[in-house]
Amino acid sequence: MMSGNYTSIDNQKVVGSVPAVSDPSGQVTVKFADSNLQTFPPSVAQGKISGVSGPPRDADDTFSKPASGSDEQSGWFRTFTIGAYKPYFDVDTSDVLERIKDSLFPFKGSFSEKTANNPDLYGPFWICTTLIFVAASIGTFVTYVAHKLQKKEWNYDINLVTWSAGLFYGYVTIVPLCLYIILKYFSAPSGLVQLFCLYGYSLFIFIPALCLSVVPLEIFRWAVAGVAGFMSATFVALNLRNHIKSAGERWFLIVAGIFLLQVALAIALKLYLFTVTV
Repeated sequence: MMSGNYTSIDNQKVVGSVPAVSDPSGQVTVKFADSNLQTFPPSVAQGKISGVSGPPRDADDTFSKPASGSDEQSGWFRTFTIGAYKPYFDVDTSDVLERIKDSLFPFKGSFSEKTANNPDLYGPFWICTTLIFVAASIGTFVTYVAHKLQKKEWNYDINLVTWSAGLFYGYVTIVPLCLYIILKYFSAPSGLVQLFCLYGYSLFIFIPALCLSVVPLEIFRWAVAGVAGFMSATFVALNLRNHIKSAGERWFLIVAGIFLLQVALAIALKLYLFTVTV
């Protein structure tokens, strides 16, 4: 049997042991180094689309200001990439509806100010696309009804689609581009994308106008075309008037030309789409 005597071991002689350190006061003081916390400003403001920065401040830097130095080539190549156009599609439904509503009240003249920092191409693209569909379908329906009432043979005209596409896409692209060059010549430059945005939304009024033109009354169709053309022309002219005044004494001629061009568009729609010959 084992005895009850135990052998005491000296801690100083055990390999790997750490002797205890005694503190006379019995308290341990812990000191922390002071940390200097810095506040960093937020990164560049992001748009509503994740990872997309907002458009240039003047809404025209991407298209009108060439890059300098070694970045000049990459700056021009960037224009042909999808990423260069993402900021101009950074809108939601509420933004588009608000801008459409502004286009239906042309006498306010505040559309350009509201969209100065965030012009979009999303609304103009879909407005033009909708106009092409509506113009082709309504024009086809009108000619179909006219032929059936006269009991004559009717053939579908595919040219209505191609003509409408060329008219609306061409108008909303070429006219703002020409106006951009003219304003730059008169030392009153405006953002190119902002002009695209303004002209695109100015065409929305023609969607309900085309739908109303199914009424088979010639005088009613002319009245609808006249009202739509006047509202669209007033919307564009009033939103550009204050800006164009800086062009000097000829500002009135420029505004008058803009107004008459919008009215001419309405007349062209009436004559081509809703002048039915059986």
